[in-house]
Amino acid sequence: MNSDNDPNYAPLRDVAQSPEATARYLADVQRVLLDIGKNLETLAHETRVHLRDTHVEGDRWYHARLRAMPVEKALGNVLKNLNNLTEGLEKSAYKRRAHDEAVVNTAKERKDKELERQRKKNPQQLQAAPNRAQQGAQSQSSGYSVPTSIYDLGNRESA
Repeated sequence: MNSDNDPNYAPLRDVAQSPEATARYLADVQRVLLDIGKNLETLAHETRVHLRDTHVEGDRWYHARLRAMPVEKALGNVLKNLNNLTEGLEKSAYKRRAHDEAVVNTAKERKDKELERQRKKNPQQLQAAPNRAQQGAQSQSSGYSVPTSIYDLGNRESA
């Protein structure tokens, strides 16, 4: 497929539709940027050495350093922005995957919320508790019953 034949052609559409493809693409871009970053670090170091060695007649020892500082700062800012960019690419890949997981979980969460709303609107009728006569008959056979005093043990032994 190319852009000459298809008016709706978008080169990154397939990549954007898949979180795995997005992660691979962003990792490739990040790898390229990290390689560029290494080159920029080397350039910054070499520029620093050259600019600090450039003296003009009548300079004191710190004048070359002061003239070099704005250039060094600008290259340092470029490197800092490049590092932020690579971190942002990595974060974007994680956010993309999290988005797809959230989309998958949204339908289930909505269904659960709807069931909970239905339960709140139509609460189940609680079954009536057994009356005292039935409870007393059951408790005598099991050995445990309604709390009694130590004087009313009947045929049971005390601890």
